[in-house]
Amino acid sequence: MQKTIFSIMMLIIGFFAMSATANLTEALQTTFAMKVTTIADMYQQDVDNQGQDYPVVLHQYGSPQLKAAMQLERDYFAREQMSCHIGYDVLWSSQDPDYEQDKQFAVTEQGLVQVSLAQGDDVYYELSCKSVDNDVACQVTDVILDEDGKSLREYLLKHCR
Repeated sequence: MQKTIFSIMMLIIGFFAMSATANLTEALQTTFAMKVTTIADMYQQDVDNQGQDYPVVLHQYGSPQLKAAMQLERDYFAREQMSCHIGYDVLWSSQDPDYEQDKQFAVTEQGLVQVSLAQGDDVYYELSCKSVDNDVACQVTDVILDEDGKSLREYLLKHCR
């Protein structure tokens, strides 16, 4: 009898654990999908405008922290009449982007959105997402510029003071 009760208890515990895992996995998949959609929308906007509104498009999708770092860049230019920016269009990892090139979007194990560009470069985006009225909204918190983890936000904070 005790073995039967123990078996039933383990079955119930296992069911709840599986249910919680399934709900967590579903929530992660939804968040990952929203992150990819956010970045894909940002790229489409840039393609539609042929890059004419860069860095406005990144600013538009940026978090308050990224926007503050980008503002340092503008303030530095106004004050010094010199640029402290990275030197290329970070969305396309190029000074002369091909807006028609193919792009592939994926989410890394670290939760970053990876954009693989046809020219051979990868650009990584860190996003924060939150649920507002049953809708998930994501913002770009940083752009990771290379495999070594070079951060656009940290670069601007360091070089544009």
